[in-house]
Amino acid sequence: MAVIAVTKESRAGETRVAATPESVKKLAGAGFSVVIEAGAGVAAAYPDADYAAAGAEVVKTAKDALAKADILFKVRAPSDAEIATLKPGTIVAASLNPYQDKAALEALAAKGATAFAMEFIPRITRAQVMDVLSSQANLAGYRAVIEAAEAYGRALPMMMTAAGTVAAAKVFIMGVGVAGLQAIATARRLGAVVTATDVRPATKEQVESLGAKFIAVEDEEFKNAQTAGGYAKEMSAEYQAKQAELITGHIGKQDIVITTALIPGRPAPRLVSAAQVASMKPGSVIVDLAVEQGGNVEGVKLGETAVTANGVKILGAPNLPGRIATDASALYARNLFAFAGLLLDKEGQLAPDYEDEILKAALVAQGGAIVHPALKA
Repeated sequence: MAVIAVTKESRAGETRVAATPESVKKLAGAGFSVVIEAGAGVAAAYPDADYAAAGAEVVKTAKDALAKADILFKVRAPSDAEIATLKPGTIVAASLNPYQDKAALEALAAKGATAFAMEFIPRITRAQVMDVLSSQANLAGYRAVIEAAEAYGRALPMMMTAAGTVAAAKVFIMGVGVAGLQAIATARRLGAVVTATDVRPATKEQVESLGAKFIAVEDEEFKNAQTAGGYAKEMSAEYQAKQAELITGHIGKQDIVITTALIPGRPAPRLVSAAQVASMKPGSVIVDLAVEQGGNVEGVKLGETAVTANGVKILGAPNLPGRIATDASALYARNLFAFAGLLLDKEGQLAPDYEDEILKAALVAQGGAIVHPALKA
């Protein structure tokens, strides 16, 4: 019986956990044995007793858990101490952030681990249930609106009162992927007037279906601005200039701006300039979901709320899914449970088929080397 270990997250501020009592029960039913480091789920409101009741073995330390592990499930990359403890050949599945956290990837390769980057799961129908980027971005988009509403000194919906009318807040979402769509839906539910923009033409209909207005320069380049994988292409300088002109006229009228744009393997694109920030009203709020990849907004500071000279708040809070740790962990754990099924053969033995298109796309290190084509030096 293959043993899955789940340990505490070592990254500062990481409150999520890679397994929940629900997923432990499902993993046990699928033929896995699960070992949990004591306290691994406490920050996400999953106590040790619940894991034990679900069938996991709860052990005192990460070293104890890893000593038995054939597979390690993590939210983030394992720490240096954990990597040193791994048995060669241990399968590691985590959001490894391989483009930025190359040191951890190299350490995993040097240890002989078989490492899968969950963010490399391909966006195909069969893999939707394993798509950690979507499950976590969905919650990030929701939480971004909640963070903005808390920082904004006014109400979001229009309110008719005996003392007068409170105008609805104007919310502008920049980047309409999974996070952006959820942000639109959440802001609309809270009663805001919502507009949104994206360089991918397919998003226009999605935005309008949620009751928001789409804002973009809809020229020929715009019509071809999406990759086969559904990601945004990097736009030309000419298009960016035209779009910036349109956005500059729009952004100064907004109360809340939420930016979500990311390009895999590259720094986050700059969407909002200092001049555009300066055009906004005092008390306006910007939430930059791309802050960990350099940020979409000029002046954003990782882990801080920057207040500009004209009184605009720029929120640079990282890891917004970690601020909804219970639900974020539950979704992530379900992603990993679905992924775990690919590691077993028809007889229930640990025997991954490395030619499977999902495993092949997510495999980043094996046999002492970094093997993913996008990551090779």
